[in-house]
Amino acid sequence: MDFLWHKVSEKEKEEIRKQAKSILESFSSKLSKVDYKSKELEIIRKAGVREEGENVQEEISREIMFKNAPNKKGDFIVAEKKKW
Repeated sequence: MDFLWHKVSEKEKEEIRKQAKSILESFSSKLSKVDYKSKELEIIRKAGVREEGENVQEEISREIMFKNAPNKKGDFIVAEKKKW
């Protein structure tokens, strides 16, 4: 089968459908053999709750803000509006 882009003929579409159907049937037959009901499912986590601690916040200074801003004009940060 040629993997370069080309217009797919009706014959090729039918082959693709047959391949996809056989893959799905093979997968579903193997999946039906899995015995998941007899096993007990258990989730083990190291820690379920986060430890509380000091909430230390650094003060954001004007210098840090200007250092991170990509567009600056004098004492102002140039922001774009409705670009997204």
